Amino acid sequence: MKRSLIIGLIGLPALIVVIGLSGLFWLRTSLPELSGSEQLTGINSPVSITRDGDGVPHILAESDEDAYFALGYVHAQDRFWQMETMRRFGGGRLSEIMGDATLGADRWMRTLGLYRLAELQAQSLDEPVRRALAAYARGVNGWLKNRSGLPSPEFAGFYFTPEPWQIADSLVWGKIMATRLAGNFRTEVLRALIARKIAPERVGELWPAYPANAPFTITGLSPEMNDRLFAGLSVLPPWPNGQPTGASNIWALGPDKTETGGAILANDPHLGFSAPIMWYLARIETPDLQIMGATVPGVPFHILGVNNDIAWGITSTQADSEDLFVEKLVAGNSSRYLISEGDAEFEVREEIIKVKGQPDQVLNVRSSYHGPVLSDVRGDIGSLGDDNHVVALSATYLENEDLTSSAFFHLNRAKNWRAFQDAVRLIQGPVLNFAYADSSGNIGFRTAGKVPVRGAGSGVVPSPGWLGETDWMSFIPFDEMPSEFNPPAAMIINANNRVVGEDYPYFISHDWAARYRADRIEQQLGTTEKVAFKQVQSLQNDAVSLMAKDILPKLLAMATAERDADKAALSLLQKWDGTMARKRPEPLIFSTWLLELNKLVYSDELENLTPAYLKLRPRFIKSVLTRRPLWCDDIKTPKPENCTELVNHSFRRTIDRLSEQHGANLEKWAWGKTHRATFTHQVLTRVPLLNHLADISIPTDGGNYTVNRGATRPNNERSPFAHIHGPGYRAIYDLNDIANSRFMIATGQSGNFLSEHYADLVSRWRDGGYLTFMSEAQDNNTRNVKKLTLLPKKAPSREKRP
Repeated sequence: MKRSLIIGLIGLPALIVVIGLSGLFWLRTSLPELSGSEQLTGINSPVSITRDGDGVPHILAESDEDAYFALGYVHAQDRFWQMETMRRFGGGRLSEIMGDATLGADRWMRTLGLYRLAELQAQSLDEPVRRALAAYARGVNGWLKNRSGLPSPEFAGFYFTPEPWQIADSLVWGKIMATRLAGNFRTEVLRALIARKIAPERVGELWPAYPANAPFTITGLSPEMNDRLFAGLSVLPPWPNGQPTGASNIWALGPDKTETGGAILANDPHLGFSAPIMWYLARIETPDLQIMGATVPGVPFHILGVNNDIAWGITSTQADSEDLFVEKLVAGNSSRYLISEGDAEFEVREEIIKVKGQPDQVLNVRSSYHGPVLSDVRGDIGSLGDDNHVVALSATYLENEDLTSSAFFHLNRAKNWRAFQDAVRLIQGPVLNFAYADSSGNIGFRTAGKVPVRGAGSGVVPSPGWLGETDWMSFIPFDEMPSEFNPPAAMIINANNRVVGEDYPYFISHDWAARYRADRIEQQLGTTEKVAFKQVQSLQNDAVSLMAKDILPKLLAMATAERDADKAALSLLQKWDGTMARKRPEPLIFSTWLLELNKLVYSDELENLTPAYLKLRPRFIKSVLTRRPLWCDDIKTPKPENCTELVNHSFRRTIDRLSEQHGANLEKWAWGKTHRATFTHQVLTRVPLLNHLADISIPTDGGNYTVNRGATRPNNERSPFAHIHGPGYRAIYDLNDIANSRFMIATGQSGNFLSEHYADLVSRWRDGGYLTFMSEAQDNNTRNVKKLTLLPKKAPSREKRP
């Protein structure tokens, strides 16, 4: 009896080990074969795929279509889960595999109808673009059919068979990005809600760059209905309020400005972080196409990069390309709504959302001529309107005849400024700023995408749709969009700052980013007669905050200290140079101080809307401290308060809070303890143990207003300074020696957490490192190189019967 018990006790752990090893072996079947050869249908000639020591594929093909086939194949090998969830998100089909946890996102996407638009777009493609997308889809499907084992580790927890890849699956990514980079309708809602609490002119003060005399309330609506109608719209899934907005840096230098004697273009797009990062490095070489740079798994074209003749980079224009319209229903008839000429019937389409383990959900989507009705979306609380009004969205990315994918196809092949302009002319949305440089030494700038021309107003708050006064009449003509070619200064800079002067005849946006990043770039480049290539690298990783250098002296001028800890903290800040260094306490003290001050300044006026508005808001705080001190008075107390009191109160709260979190020794406080680049896995972050393997985190320099952007979400109470948004891709293109161009992505090439290339780049990315793309001559001399050859599958021979 004792002997059998002992054997049992010994056997149980052994059984657990065996099961664990079996499970690990099963998961490891998801790692792709990167060497050898594969025979596949769908290609015409052999294709060589050489992955360098960092996992970057170099595709050598005899035709463009075969190259796109191979890119689809390697994207699927390394990032299929990312591709699968992208297309399901865009199509509103996540709940089919994940259950009701993603139902809100699916309802949102079905309401917008992005995938339906992508399918229509697929039917109207030019033949060369269609063939490229079809070849890419064949490559993805070739891998799906030819693979052995799991497509990715995530499929171990989701029991479904991936569907064949379709052209529309690639096209929907552009629609998703357009919604992320537009997104200003939430600000319109917030302005309207705040206008119910404070005077309209004070709403203007909350957005200092916004015209003080612009309208904030909605004509013709009762206050009670206004509150009900817009409550909740600003927090619709999938992106909550307070997220950092899309931002990026680009600058181009002409030959007269560089030590290399050729043009240099630097670009680092800023987007939300995830594991893996959105970007994927790749190089393609065919007789007609040589290109390298950043691709997105699911899409065959390079979004950012350099070919043999030109390089380009992108920032978000932050154009106002979304408007909300309040539709008034016909009395007693919810199927019709009023228009300026009478009334019209809503278009209605039925969407069936399949939910894993539950009955199908039926969503009836109404659309006015302005666009889909958003106030029908929140199924948990019913319609957000009343019996007489609903809210519809107009957005450029919801317009038909979208040729944005064709723009990138032609951009990849452009050889000069004219061909570049012809390509970006096709972009619909999002609205983007492009920097350009070529091997002849030319540099340029062009804003591209559809920007609406309104009959009246500028779309900063929701408008009464039945009047028709603010309807979109047309779009700004492409030839009248902001553009510049070879400026006298031989330098072009954009960091989401304003792109046009006051004399520009069209309205683009009120929501330009603060100029701090652009000023820092100009400060560093403008004072140098000849800019070295290494200086450009250093500048992309610059962590000096001009915002801190602007705001901190104003705070220090009002600050006093009685406690020892307060005195020590003030002493540190007085000596600080504004560098947001991860190992230093000053960035943490300053950022927390500014956040606490924001809360004290306007929480009494905004009340429950404070979290939606809460950010560091340096332009607003500066205006309060210098011109609008009435904001410092707490309207809920009889005794008037002043800004000096609030500055000191917020400082004491800062020291108390940080002492509680990090201890009493200020020298042990560090920005990087809270400011960590956080790359969370879409699914595995919720799985104990596996989340430690799948999530990636590392302390970082920078902040919301540094060139090396370390953007945070200050209204997140648990982690207001987690680094969740920033330069997931950095590139510097040397047009004098294209092989000398430098690249970096934030995590790694693989999306499989079992791969050596899942997180192998994150430290180098954080520390300002770069990769170069190896040349063909280096292929055989580089260690850890893996070569895979894709071969056309021979048709089976047919023996003749005697």
